[in-house]
Amino acid sequence: MTTKEILHGAEDKLKKALESVTREFSEIRTGRASPGMVEGLHVDYYGTPTLMKQLASITVPDPHMIMIQPWDISAITEIEKAIAKSSLGIQPCNDGKVVRLSIPQLSKERRQELAKVVHKMAEEGRVSLRTVRRDAKEALEKSEKDKLISEDDKFRAAEELQKAVDKYIAKIDELLKSKEKEVLES
Repeated sequence: MTTKEILHGAEDKLKKALESVTREFSEIRTGRASPGMVEGLHVDYYGTPTLMKQLASITVPDPHMIMIQPWDISAITEIEKAIAKSSLGIQPCNDGKVVRLSIPQLSKERRQELAKVVHKMAEEGRVSLRTVRRDAKEALEKSEKDKLISEDDKFRAAEELQKAVDKYIAKIDELLKSKEKEVLES
């Protein structure tokens, strides 16, 4: 493989790792209602696990309420089951047409626990970035050993790789700061 192919593959994996961390952060409950809290939940829809956002309109009428209006009313009980099984810790209530989730205020202790969870998620994201870097470096080493690239090319590519990893780590750190602030202040 050429250095360009290796770096391009690594960049794709770095983006996916960042997207994963972003998605995980959006699912953390902060005491403020957000559609992201339920969009990613899987609902058993006629035997097929389907994302909540594909089954219903999700709105936030006020900061402490999420409204889920399914396009197929028969899915309401399955939506309620999915919410009850999730780690949200919120009891859904429905009026036959709409499922409502009342988001309670978080205690100080719970906020601090969530801040620790957010830190752990960020660290897991950084670890996955480092894993991508390690794999790409191994691919560079193999390409050099197979005489596909020169030693200079390998070192240049390794520097580019390190810059990309540093950039993505900085993005995760930014996400962490804003999510931590959101968790502790909301």
